[in-house]
Amino acid sequence: MSKLIEGTPLAGRVAVVTGASSGIGEATAERLAELGAKVALIARRKDRLDVLAERITKNGGTALSVPTDVTDRDAVLAAADRIDLELGTVDLVFANAGVQLISEIGDLKTEDWDAQIDLNIKGVMNTIQAFVGSLETAGGQGRSADLITTSSIAATRVLEKFQVYSGTKAYISHITRLLRTELGRKNVRVSTVEPGMVNTELPDHVTDPDASKLMADLINQIDVLRSADVAETVAFVAALPKHVNLTELTILPTAQAI
Repeated sequence: MSKLIEGTPLAGRVAVVTGASSGIGEATAERLAELGAKVALIARRKDRLDVLAERITKNGGTALSVPTDVTDRDAVLAAADRIDLELGTVDLVFANAGVQLISEIGDLKTEDWDAQIDLNIKGVMNTIQAFVGSLETAGGQGRSADLITTSSIAATRVLEKFQVYSGTKAYISHITRLLRTELGRKNVRVSTVEPGMVNTELPDHVTDPDASKLMADLINQIDVLRSADVAETVAFVAALPKHVNLTELTILPTAQAI
């Protein structure tokens, strides 16, 4: 994707990106750092976070690797304390960590329900609660403050075999709308991005053979989104003047029909 933003409009800001070890999270963390933000990297895979932090630093940015399982509330709270101490008050949160496990309802394992609900809902809520105080502080000081979540077109489309995943993403889209009514008056912008098909490792977790083939075929047949496309969208939302809040953005490959 050609870059829409130039310079360092995010200089002085402190960002947190969850799910930063791969895909959209990794690309977004790099882009925010390029634009001047100090970036805290949160995910479970420490080795990948360390590599990313080193790459960002070598490119002139500032990054802090904070290996954390966002489904563990206490661990997220501890991460928030560390980030505040080492980077300063967080004013940009990209709650992006998620998992997609789809199959026919009769074949869907209970542990797959739990994994999606734990990460896609509880993990996001843990992240929001851990950092909302910092966002409110930043907004109260007259600074830009952003809470951005990753939802999906599955939140609003009827996609076969996506029962639990779609439900979790519908929750994310709607909780984002609800939080805006609460946080907007505190000068905190609240936004969600709803991507279509993105060439990330997320489809690799699909165990249903028909669904896996459908996704693989789609990736091969059309020009799907890259993680960098979504990253640039997130960066654009955060770089807008602080009185401007883009609330819901659906981003699709041009050739994706649904």
